[in-house]
Amino acid sequence: MTKLRSRLTLAAGLMLGTALPAFAQDLCGGVGVNGQWIGGDEASSDIATAPDYLEQMALVLMNNEYVALFSTSAGMDLRMEAQGRGAGDPVIDIRDALGNIVLSDDDSGGNSASRAEGYLEAGTYCLSMRSYDGAPMTGFVRVSRMEQMALTEGMGNFVPPIEDDFMPAIQCDPALTTDLGGGMSIDGDLATVGVIGSASVNEVPFWSFTLDSPQAVTITAENENADPYITIYDSFGSYLGENDDYNGLNSQIDFTYALSPGTYCIAMTALTDTTLPVTVAVTAYDPQAALLGMYDRAEASPPMDGSYPITALGALGPRLRKDVQSTSTASWFSFDVSQDGLLVVEAITNGMGDPVLVLFDDFGRQIGYNDDANDTLDSMLTARVQRGTYLVAVYQLGEGPAVLTRLLFERFVQAQ
Repeated sequence: MTKLRSRLTLAAGLMLGTALPAFAQDLCGGVGVNGQWIGGDEASSDIATAPDYLEQMALVLMNNEYVALFSTSAGMDLRMEAQGRGAGDPVIDIRDALGNIVLSDDDSGGNSASRAEGYLEAGTYCLSMRSYDGAPMTGFVRVSRMEQMALTEGMGNFVPPIEDDFMPAIQCDPALTTDLGGGMSIDGDLATVGVIGSASVNEVPFWSFTLDSPQAVTITAENENADPYITIYDSFGSYLGENDDYNGLNSQIDFTYALSPGTYCIAMTALTDTTLPVTVAVTAYDPQAALLGMYDRAEASPPMDGSYPITALGALGPRLRKDVQSTSTASWFSFDVSQDGLLVVEAITNGMGDPVLVLFDDFGRQIGYNDDANDTLDSMLTARVQRGTYLVAVYQLGEGPAVLTRLLFERFVQAQ
């Protein structure tokens, strides 16, 4: 399998926010509304006249699909393929302009890859790729004429894992990559301070950084209006990790183990707007800061030893009201339950915010979570509780000013 791919085509595949003409939004029964022209634009996506196969890097989010648009100006036999990274198992559907499925496939490409071949009349088509099990997945989609090179080997043949073939297409090439360190290698001292850069995904689709010594690092990409998505590779092209929406719509990856000395690549996508600047930073991994971040996001309950701010409400009666100025950083409250029963907690902003409630027992187990109850942005959770101490966190989705949030606690016990 070749390791050479068109830089321009792949770059277009990364720019998920590329605008489509109005008519493209009606293609394939509406499936084409979020599609990307596989050649970068409509004129370059005619496989009948393309000098070589057409291909995009594809990103599939949880229970979603990636749609590539292509056309053929003449009826002919064509090959449509999808190959996922690592254990990714893609499924493809090819739809005509009206939305009718004309070809489908799951594993005909070999090694869980998809491959569909058949005669297509002249027209415009949508190639949809989704994950068989609904999990997030990255990979490639390709459309080719029968005489052009295939992406997959077909059934009965082993296809090497796509990690071996993934990076050469998008690795930190001087033509496409910007050095986050400004040409400086990161040693122990500099990693403590970090290196930082800012640009839109259109301007810089890939950042690189170089470690002089083994380092555990944190990589962040921030601008909620752009909704960045980052994928990390080492100098050999091996996939190391990816993230979306770690903190709100911002992305973050913590490498808690030391990365080996060498050059690393950060592949950038923006799921909302590829023209907005995204601030990318590489800093030393701080275990304590990571733990505090989990408390701030209500991903774990903090210790009740005074080391993290928790407001103690004391013994919970039948009904308690508490007002708080909630932000994207969780506010924590503890309370005691003296009898087994049912607990109801509400967070009300009357349309001024979007609160989330999370409930933990004193052992740190999450026993309740809610966002958007009763057809509103306010939250309400219920949980069976036993005697003991509990913690509840409230926070607002997204960045913004503090919102007055009224908490209501109601406790019900079994009638005697």
